[in-house]
Amino acid sequence: MTLRLKNRWLLIASLAVGMLAFGLYRRSQTSSRFPPPQSFRILETVIEHVRNDYLEEVDPRRTMEGAYQGLAAALDPLSSYLDKAAVAKYASPRRTALNDVGAVVTKRPSAFPLVAGVVEGSPAEKAGIQPGDYLSALDGRSTVGWTLSEIRWYLKDEARAPVKIRLIRENDTREVAVERAPLYARPLSWTAEKGTAGIVKVNHLHPGAAAEFKNTVLPRLAASAGPLILDLRDCHEGEAAEAAAFINLFLQAAAIGAFEKKGGFREAVACPETPVAPDLFLVVWTNAATLGPAELVAGALRELREAKVVGVPTFGLVAKQDLFKLDEGDALLLTTSAFVLPSGEKLLGKGVTPDEVVEAGGREAKPYLEKSLRSGTAR
Repeated sequence: MTLRLKNRWLLIASLAVGMLAFGLYRRSQTSSRFPPPQSFRILETVIEHVRNDYLEEVDPRRTMEGAYQGLAAALDPLSSYLDKAAVAKYASPRRTALNDVGAVVTKRPSAFPLVAGVVEGSPAEKAGIQPGDYLSALDGRSTVGWTLSEIRWYLKDEARAPVKIRLIRENDTREVAVERAPLYARPLSWTAEKGTAGIVKVNHLHPGAAAEFKNTVLPRLAASAGPLILDLRDCHEGEAAEAAAFINLFLQAAAIGAFEKKGGFREAVACPETPVAPDLFLVVWTNAATLGPAELVAGALRELREAKVVGVPTFGLVAKQDLFKLDEGDALLLTTSAFVLPSGEKLLGKGVTPDEVVEAGGREAKPYLEKSLRSGTAR
């Protein structure tokens, strides 16, 4: 590409970013969340300096992708600019069956993604990845500017091809090649545990989880005593509708909360069916990798069913996103509503605070069981 053509495309892309910023400003003049006009003049100046003074010619497409990523990343952990490959994975009818590495990550702006949990038996666990590790690069690309959604969809794929991950653990940096693989054979499982009605390990809250409970867990509860433990540790995927169906197993309500949109409009979430286990005392286990729909389950059952939450505070990702496709096949994934409990408590950015804190918050069940069965926790 000639110098003149490169500059032409950079100028066009710069104007596009300027128009986007100006449009955001015009649509939000009554809101203090967006900067005043002088900030956009600064943006224009920055673009001009990059175009005229940077030591190398800049690929306009890559530069603008970085600008879009930065704009989306400044909103919240879930909003993202997705490239074509990520859009294809997000929109795939088979997305719940995509292969994954099994590292559950969280992300703060301008920071490396943090491994909050590792799925048991997953390729990530076999490769030695541990909670507390930072993923500083994926296939040689730094992750510091990536959003949480970008990272999640990059780690998934229809193929089992490995992804090269650069880890930071304390003062040590190393690289591992981690294959992608199916993570779960079933959405949940039940195991017997003395003094309880058993432990239900919920792997995900995609469609089918509530039906699996009715088919495989409910028949085992007829002669049980003690609390039923819902183990939501490392449960980081699913859908709000399935979370509501799962909650409906234990309670019936016209509204267990609502997703609140811009302007205060609320879309109520109902549990209208007759519950199949309305009288069981519930204990919910959480860890740092209890995310999204699983947080909705924990928060709603505690508030409406007096379930006891045992574990560690969650990250706070209970929200809905909408995908807005762009002209080149890429898209914006934007958070459009956040879940609010009947009490008015919003879980996005706050998460669920446990009633009983487990300091380690790891995979070992013993400290969770001790706190679940101690006097005052069970009825």
